[in-house]
Amino acid sequence: MRAQLATLTTEAFRPELAEIDQLPTAELAALMNREDQTVPAAVAKQLPAIAAAIDATAERMARGGRLIYLGAGTAGRLGVLDASECPPTFNTDPSEVVGLIAGGPTAMVKAVEGAEDSKELAVEDLTALGLTADDTVVGISASGRTPYAIGAVEHARALGALTIGLSCNADSALAAAAEHGIEVVPGPELLTGSTRLKAGTAQKLVLNMISTITMIRLGKTYGNLMVDVRASNDKLQARSRRIVALATGAPDEQIETALADADGEVKTAILMILADIDAKAADQRLRDSHGHLRAALHA
Repeated sequence: MRAQLATLTTEAFRPELAEIDQLPTAELAALMNREDQTVPAAVAKQLPAIAAAIDATAERMARGGRLIYLGAGTAGRLGVLDASECPPTFNTDPSEVVGLIAGGPTAMVKAVEGAEDSKELAVEDLTALGLTADDTVVGISASGRTPYAIGAVEHARALGALTIGLSCNADSALAAAAEHGIEVVPGPELLTGSTRLKAGTAQKLVLNMISTITMIRLGKTYGNLMVDVRASNDKLQARSRRIVALATGAPDEQIETALADADGEVKTAILMILADIDAKAADQRLRDSHGHLRAALHA
């Protein structure tokens, strides 16, 4: 294991940083900031691979498949985070985008020893979800060698599901196991082996792209407006009104009436106003256009 870690970019020791504990806080902050600036450039190198994976994911989800993230430790937590933010942002059902972490929910806040080392655990977790060939499985691992992530991708691919392997080392076992390998290599960490830093940031950026652009492709937005937002609290209710206003330019009274008639559904309210139709007709047009507001407006 020690020899294997020594070969990984994410685990590399940087002698020039051996005395950073003696630096003033302002210099340390500036140093970390400079380190973080390398991450977007590393992501940019993988944009063709990321785009191909997103298009394939959107195609599967359009026919009813799910997006499933799996990882251990920081990687797993990032997957769970991205999945948990899709329902309030895009009004998805919690079952449509799922985050699984090695060791289960407890591992979100406390390390579960040995969980990441088990391919069998990944198979059990995916079997419990009833994995199908329409689903997309994203294995996430900074090292690219985590058995839990690799096992998930291998099992999913054997069942015909779409597989994506996201790692932060080149020539990783995870990328090799997946149909779509994405290897974002931001370089050695400020703290040797602390992949919650640059590697974690890189993974978050890629997961942002996968979920957000997939939802754009599925018609969950209108331009850059979140027209499928779920108004579950006062802030989101206010955002719903603002989105309808930005999309239509309608006066407040008309917006309130449309949202009330549409049971708070932003997309329906916008279509009612712009097409001058009632809620029932708007709902039917949206169903006919598979939820794409722009297509419903052009109908």
